Order: sequence, then structure tokens, then C-alpha cells
Amino acid sequence: MKDFDQLLSVWQKQPVPAQLSVDNVLKQVKKGIGNISRKLMLNIISMALSAAVIFAGMLFFAFRYWTTYTGILIILSTMVIYTYIMVRDYRLLNKHDATMSPAAYLQSLKEYQRARSTLFGWMYYLYVLLLSIGLGLYFFEVLSYASLKFRLLACGLTAAWLLFCTFYLKDRIFKNEQNKLDQLINRLIRLQNQFE
Repeated sequence: MKDFDQLLSVWQKQPVPAQLSVDNVLKQVKKGIGNISRKLMLNIISMALSAAVIFAGMLFFAFRYWTTYTGILIILSTMVIYTYIMVRDYRLLNKHDATMSPAAYLQSLKEYQRARSTLFGWMYYLYVLLLSIGLGLYFFEVLSYASLKFRLLACGLTAAWLLFCTFYLKDRIFKNEQNKLDQLINRLIRLQNQFE
């Protein structure tokens, strides 16, 4: 019986989780979502500008081989699809206001997190594969006049950059974004549980 009393006293001495301030949590969530939204909008703008520059280059430069045009079209198509996905994610992220319906807002954040997880999963590898094919076709003509050393250097540096982005940067960016989203979602879940 003495062990039970001791266990009961230890149990009762456990700290009670602190109550979250609704205003504080909503400010933090709004600030976090604002940061993610701004970053996503910057990515959308930079991708659209890059696609416009590539399209202008295709229009104003005359290439001799069809492979160059095919490579540019593959690159442009990939960029347009990726931009569309980012715009969809941006709209999903900004669809609800945290103060209107917390349950719906929490659900939209979880949906956004799943969408980004899919994007950074197999779709990113497809994106890099299509970019690589497009660049390979583009380099077929553009590097045909260069020396062998320069061709090997250009192809090697491009491949190294794509591999670096794919296997190093992508994981770091994804983990950072997922951690921020997890923190925001956990705060909202704690706040929601506090009122139940």
C-alpha cells in the first residue's frame, strides 16, 4: 500500500501542461504561414520569370537542330507544370483564415503538408529527370561547337549541380519546411484539445 501512495504522490506532482494563449498561438501560426507563403510566392515569381526568359530565348535565337527546340520545350513544360503545382499549393495554404474555422484551417494545413510531401517525393525526381533530358537535348547543339574539354566540363558541372540539388538541398529544404509545418499544426492541435 505504501508503494501505491508513493506512486500516487509522484503522479499528482506531475506538471500540468500550460494553457496556451489563443491570441499568441494564432499570431505565431499567422506569422509562420505568412513566411511560408512569401517564400512560395517568391519561388512562383522566380520560376515564371525563368520560364519567360527561356521562352524568349527560344523565340529570338535560331537553332539548327530540332533537338534543341525539343529540349527547350521539355524544360518549359516542366517549369510550367511545377509553377502550376506551386500556385495550387499557395492557394491551398491561403484558402482559410485561422480565426474563421480552426478545424477547417487545421485540415487545410494538413492537406498542404501532404501535397508538399508528394511534391518533394517522387514528383521532384520526375522534375529533375525531365530537366536533365531537356538540358541534354539542348546541349546537343549548343555545345557541339565547343571543345571536348569544355563539353565535358559543362555537362559535368550541370550534372553535379542537379545531383547536389536533388540529393542534398532538397532534403534540407523539405525537412526545414516540414518541421515548421509540424510545429504550427501541433500548436493548433494543442489549442483545439484545450477547448475540448
